[in-house]
Formats: sequence, structure tokens, C-alpha cells
Amino acid sequence: MFDEMGETSKPRAPYTGVKIWLDEIGLDGLLQKRSEAETIFRKVGITFCVYGEGGDPERLIPFDVIPRIFSAGEWDALRKGIDQRARALNKFIWDVYHEGKIIEEGIVPARLVYENSAYEPAMKGIDPPAGIYSHIVGTDIVRIGPEEFYVLEDNCRTPSGVSYMLENREIMLRLFPDLFESHAIEPVENYPTLLRKTLASVKPPLCEAENPCIVVLTPGPFNSAFYEHGFLADEMGAELVEGADLYVEDGFVYMRTTVGPKRVDVIYRRIDDKFLDPERFDSSSMLGVPGLISAYEKGSVTLISAPGAGIADDKAIYTYVPDMVRFYLDEEPILSNVPTWRCNDEEDRDYVLDHLDEVVVKEVHGSGGYGLMIGPHASEKERAVFAEAIRKDPGNYIAQPTLSLSTCPTLAGETVGPRHVDMRPFALVGVKDGEMDVTMTAGGLTRVAMREGSLVVNSSQGGGVKDTWVLKEKA
Repeated sequence: MFDEMGETSKPRAPYTGVKIWLDEIGLDGLLQKRSEAETIFRKVGITFCVYGEGGDPERLIPFDVIPRIFSAGEWDALRKGIDQRARALNKFIWDVYHEGKIIEEGIVPARLVYENSAYEPAMKGIDPPAGIYSHIVGTDIVRIGPEEFYVLEDNCRTPSGVSYMLENREIMLRLFPDLFESHAIEPVENYPTLLRKTLASVKPPLCEAENPCIVVLTPGPFNSAFYEHGFLADEMGAELVEGADLYVEDGFVYMRTTVGPKRVDVIYRRIDDKFLDPERFDSSSMLGVPGLISAYEKGSVTLISAPGAGIADDKAIYTYVPDMVRFYLDEEPILSNVPTWRCNDEEDRDYVLDHLDEVVVKEVHGSGGYGLMIGPHASEKERAVFAEAIRKDPGNYIAQPTLSLSTCPTLAGETVGPRHVDMRPFALVGVKDGEMDVTMTAGGLTRVAMREGSLVVNSSQGGGVKDTWVLKEKA
């Protein structure tokens, strides 16, 4: 198992200063600072919601005060790989809603796309600015060795967690200013500025304003990520709206305000496709805006991300992303996928069913740590349930080996010990000089499995977060 800080007596180079700091502050100091961080989280209201478990649905996400660190070289390799992946994914989405060349060439099976619930026929033939469908791509990265990184999954619809990335840094700066003074760390606070610039760069064809009107569309306070919706709206200087605040008239979208209607140009939507427009999708939806897709087709508004973008973060489609890089970019993938068995393939399915005690099984549409079985940690009953589900609907599952994810020192409970981590960097895909352009804030959201030995890092499953440092290149 690879520990990112390295041996206690000889830490890896990026962690040298932090190891000295840990020795100086001691366990009591860390515990005190963690308590201060929790107080800040409560005062600021940094929470997420979990419904269906009883009690108060609003929870504090566990925050670890020991940072995770990448060298400039490590980050540069990751950045290039994520940039490449975001471009290929967007070209794939455009292709499957237009000519379907990758399907015609026999690279991706047609049924995985056109029979997929994430595929939106209403989007066929629609051309968003610069052919960009997914404007914020959250790529989940795991590490198993000094130079061994794998992409665990892609999130092309509405990846969450960026508010924690920003708040984690803000809290660390408040708690440990001296630690930051002794390290040259790339900033993350420029993310809201980059996000607004990205959204403005894809303003719709019928928008003539130099500064388009941008809003964040939320399903409301009962959504688990509602804090983030409001946070990003505030940071960008955009309005936070619900569906009832918007309406469509003469093919344009307007926002109701106290001084009258205001035309909206770009909608950063944080609600699912099916709820966006009751005239095109779910007719019972009370969260969306009737006529929104017609306005989108007309070119009077841009939706971030486009409906139907979720076809690219389906876990069965994920297995073909390296092929997409080769097909659309004529390049070799910089980042590798985790080896994956497709349960709709008979040979793969037989292997998975024979090795359920060794593999991780995932629903292709699952998220948040749900629809997941980690074979070595599952009971015989749990494995039997998944075996039956795979036999009944094999196309709904993939399986992957149980990777030995890297660990980082973590203050968990009353002690410091190694805990497994992953990371979600956020790639912003916009337009520059008429072409697709990818920008990234250095770092991302590091998620940590707070329970010893656990591989599940999702906040809804008890996982926590860390500040992620990318060290600046030495002059």
C-alpha cells in the first residue's frame, strides 16, 4: 500500500515541511484545530444533506486538518491527462447526438448509447456553442503508487464538491497561516472567477450583451448540495433561482425580479435532466421551466451542462473513454482507466460472478457510494443479492478490481493514521478564440475514507475531505 507522505523517518519530498509541522504541533494541537474547524463550519453553515436516515438531514462533512500534497510535476501530468479526457468526452457527446461516427466504426456499441436512460433524444441535432455539452467535468482520480494514477469515473453532468475545495482552503488559511507562509502553494480561490469566465464564454448566439446574465438554477433547499448552489452563485455574483423564478416568453428566458423581468442568457443548472422542462421531459416536474428546451434550441439561452451530457459519465460508457481519446484526438491516453469488466459481456460476467469476493461491483448509473458492493468487505448475503441482480440485468453493472488506494495521514477519531483517499479535480470547458478551451484550478477536492480500512470516500457514506495542495514549481 502506497502512503503519500512516505515513511515516518523519511517523508517524500512534497511532505517534508508538513512532517516537521506535524511533529511540532502534536496530537493535542491537531485535535484543538479540528474543533476550531468544526466551529467555523457550523457558523458558516457548510453542510450537506442526507435524507431517509432519520434525524437532522443536515450534516457537517468531516474535515481533516492534515493536507494532501502534490508536487508541481505530479499535478502537471494529471492536468494534461484531465484536459485530454475532457476534450474527448465533449467530442463524444457531440458525436452521439449528431453523426454517431464512433458507433458506425464499431468502437462503441449502439445499444449502450441509444438504449441508455441517460441519452436524451430531445437533444439530437442541437448545437451548443463550440460543440461543448459538458462545461464542468469532475474526474475522480485514484492513486496506487508513486507515479500510478487511474481515473475511477467521469462526472459530466453537474459534479459537486467544488465548494468544499474552496472552503477547505479558506479554513486552512485561517487556522494555519504560518504553515502556508512556509510553503509555496498554488491558489484555488480563483475558481469562481474562472467558472464565471467559462460560463460567459459560451453565451448563446442570440445574446448580444458583453456581460451575459448568468443564473444558478437549484431545485431548492432540500437538495443535498443546496449549500454549494448558493455558495457558487454568491462567489460568481450570479442570482440563485428556482424554476418558479424563471419563465419563457417569445423564445427567450426571463427572470422575475422586484423591478420587472430580466432576460437570462446562461443557466448553470443543478437539477437533473428529467426535471428541466415539463414540456419535453417529465410532465409532472414542478422544478423546471416550461419551454426551456425550445429556447435552448432557438439559441437564446445556454444550459450548463447540456441535457444529455450524462451519457458520457455512464459507467459502461466509461470503459470506452481511452478509445474516444484515440478516435477523436488521435492521441494515446495520458491517464488510464481502472481495468473494468462489463457484465453484459458473457465472458466478463462469468468472471465477475466467480470472483465476487474479490471485485468491486457498481451500478452503471450509481453515484454517491450507492449501488456499490466491495466484494472483500461484503457479506455472503450481500454478494448473493448482487449476483442475482447481475444475472437479472447484466447491462446495469460493471466490476473492477479492488485497488489498493493510496493513503494519507489523517486525524481520524483521536489518533493520526493512514486513510484511503481519492481526488476530484474540476475541469472547466469553455470557448477561447472560437475553439474549445479547458482551464483548471490547481488541485481539487480530496475525499478521505474516515473509517480505517474503508475504501468508500463519499460524504453520504461517512467520508470526509482534506485541503489539496499543489506546490509551485521551484524557481
